[in-house]
Amino acid sequence: MAKIIGMEVLDVRFPTSKELDGSDAMNPDPDYSAAYVVLHADGGPDGYGLAFTIGRGNDVQAAAIRALAPHVVGRDVPADAAALGALSRTLVGDSQFRWLGPEKGVAHMAVGAIVNAAWDLAARRANLPVWQFAARMTPEELVSLVDFRYLSDALTEAEALEILRRAEPGRAERTKQLEANGYRAYSTSPGWLGYADAKLVRLAEQAVADGFEMIKLKVGGNLEDDVRRMKLARETVGDGIRIAVDANQRWDVRAAVDWMTELAPYDPYWIEEPTSPDDVLGHAAIAKALAPIRVATGEHVQNRVVFKQLLQANAISVLQLDAARVGGFNENLAILLLAAKFGVPVCPHAGGVGLCELVRHLSMFDFVAVSGTDADRSIEWVDHLHEHFTDPAVVERGRYLAPTAPGFSARMHDATLRRFRFPDGPEWTETASE
Repeated sequence: MAKIIGMEVLDVRFPTSKELDGSDAMNPDPDYSAAYVVLHADGGPDGYGLAFTIGRGNDVQAAAIRALAPHVVGRDVPADAAALGALSRTLVGDSQFRWLGPEKGVAHMAVGAIVNAAWDLAARRANLPVWQFAARMTPEELVSLVDFRYLSDALTEAEALEILRRAEPGRAERTKQLEANGYRAYSTSPGWLGYADAKLVRLAEQAVADGFEMIKLKVGGNLEDDVRRMKLARETVGDGIRIAVDANQRWDVRAAVDWMTELAPYDPYWIEEPTSPDDVLGHAAIAKALAPIRVATGEHVQNRVVFKQLLQANAISVLQLDAARVGGFNENLAILLLAAKFGVPVCPHAGGVGLCELVRHLSMFDFVAVSGTDADRSIEWVDHLHEHFTDPAVVERGRYLAPTAPGFSARMHDATLRRFRFPDGPEWTETASE
């Protein structure tokens, strides 16, 4: 049996703050970054994963991933659900490392980066993209991947198995549908808070011309500016295009309700991250006050337990899981099953480097093997940094094309790793000398 003979972790950072790409009310100058992990397999191929950060602290995230190497190096290369489930349980179950969470934050993101790299490795060996590799597993195999601890009051193993069995007969047809038509996307590219009005208008017009049915604007910096920008966006795209807004955790509950009341005349489709991602009851209060405006959150929700509570409390009507925030594919499977149980659509967060590449696999797997529907679902699209990946996400006519290359699409080009490695890559040494 082939072994994992080494684990390499790199601190990779892109200077996106120069053009204010990614800017919002809470994160005005992000440098999109990745704590990038490579699982070296005896005889190849290798497996690739990452944890997304926005600059400072990426070294901390990389160190956390390295700390888990003793659980990984020397293991058999994973090939099936049993091995992938065992690896996840081992990493999450390290009692001393778990103390740093538990199951949240830097520690849990480290687990997720390695688990996703293991899925990449297993899918590469099977010569399948991850979405198809997972969708070919039996319902029983998929259920075996999920940790139901803390979930059984909302979702039992039997209920999960029933959800997966119900979707099983249509898998082949939905796979063909994805291969032919892709998966709906929406564009955040026009809406970064640091962009001038003229750039917002130009990019919003371009998004509509490119076939997107929804765009998203960042809000929460200044109310007068937000009202002006929202009015401008609505006039630009017309009434037939949805406009979502995203506050990136900027507000308290009362402020969220008051602010959104001012934006309501321009028909916002959802308000994303209106308050702290940990405040379940706050989200519930906002959702009740603002209906029919939807409340969405998830990119900073730390684990399946908080997602469970948000769903139980009717606090969200759009669930935005993140490929690199929780404990990897296994925990995101649990979250997809929770969403299916509660009938809440999943529209993944994908703003950061590598996230578009990763989350398309999760949404497509969900469509094929879990929820069986793409109604009211779309994946975020941000059109930058894709050129750094060997299997970049591609959107045409407002839809993500289904990836066909083996793996989880997280691998970066070697030239990118050399240039953007922090702090000694040329991108950073040249900047420091200017």
